[in-house]
Amino acid sequence: MRFVIVTGMSGAGKLTAIKLLEDVGFYCVDNLPVPLIEKFVELIVTSSSEINKVALGLDVRADQPFEEACRVLDNLKKSGYKYEILFMDASQHVLMKRYKESRRLHPLSPEGRVEDGIRKEREILKSIKEDADYVIDTSNLLTRELKEEIDRIFVRNEEYNSLMVTILSFGFKNGIPADADLVFDVRFLPNPYYIDELKLQTGNDKAVQDYVMGFPESEEFMKKLEEMIHFLIPNYVKEGKYQLVIGIGCTGGKHRSVTLANELYKRMKDKGNYGLKLYHRDVKQGL
Repeated sequence: MRFVIVTGMSGAGKLTAIKLLEDVGFYCVDNLPVPLIEKFVELIVTSSSEINKVALGLDVRADQPFEEACRVLDNLKKSGYKYEILFMDASQHVLMKRYKESRRLHPLSPEGRVEDGIRKEREILKSIKEDADYVIDTSNLLTRELKEEIDRIFVRNEEYNSLMVTILSFGFKNGIPADADLVFDVRFLPNPYYIDELKLQTGNDKAVQDYVMGFPESEEFMKKLEEMIHFLIPNYVKEGKYQLVIGIGCTGGKHRSVTLANELYKRMKDKGNYGLKLYHRDVKQGL
C-alpha cells in the first residue's frame, strides 16, 4: 500500500496535485474530517479491495486545529502505518497574486487581509513541511510541468530531491527578474543584433546560436558556469532550498542570453535528480 498525504499552502496547487495523482491510479480523498482519518486508514489497509495507492488531502481550516491532524498522523506512524508527505508550496507574492485573481477569501483570514492569512498558514504548516518527503514549489510551474514532477515521483519512482531549477533568460533593459537567485551578465559577448541577417532572429534560431557559441569566450563561460552550478546545487539542497532561479541576461533578452540559457539547459538536463525548466522572459518583446 502506498499512502500519500497531500498538504501545503492554500493556493499552491494541492487540488491539482490530487487530481494528477488520481489520474495515475491513486484513490484520492480530500478534506476528510480529522477524527475520521485513522478509521479511514484502517479500513483501506484491512480492506480486501484492490486499492493499493491512496492519497489523502489535508487542509488548514479555521474550524479545526491543524495540530490535531498532525497528532493523528503521528499516531498512524506509531501504529506502523507508513505514509509519505507531499507538500505543495509557492512564494508569498505568487500566492497573493492567485488569491487576487480568483477573488477567493483565505481560510485563515476570511474578513481580513490575504497576506495575514498566508503568514498564519505558513507558520502553522512549518513543522509538517520540515517532515515532508517531497516539497514542490509551484511558483513558476505550469500544470504540465507539475504533472511531470508527479509522474517522476509517483509513477517512475525516480530518486527525488525537492529543488526546482529554473533557467531564465532576460534583457537588462527590461529589468532584472525579482525572483532571480543568481544573475549572470553575458553582455561581454558580441551582439548578434548588429548583424543584419541575425537582428530579427533570436537565440532559439540555429544561426544565432552558431554565432554566439562560435566565440571561445562563450564556451569557456559555459564550462565555468556549469561547473559552478553543479557545485552549488547539492549545497543548496543540503540547506533546504526548494527553488533556484538562474538568470542569464543580455541587453534586450533576445539573442545572447537566450542562446546561453538554452545551452545551459541542454547541459544540465538529465544530469541530476532536480527539476529543471527553461523560460525566456523577453524573447518576444518588440518582435
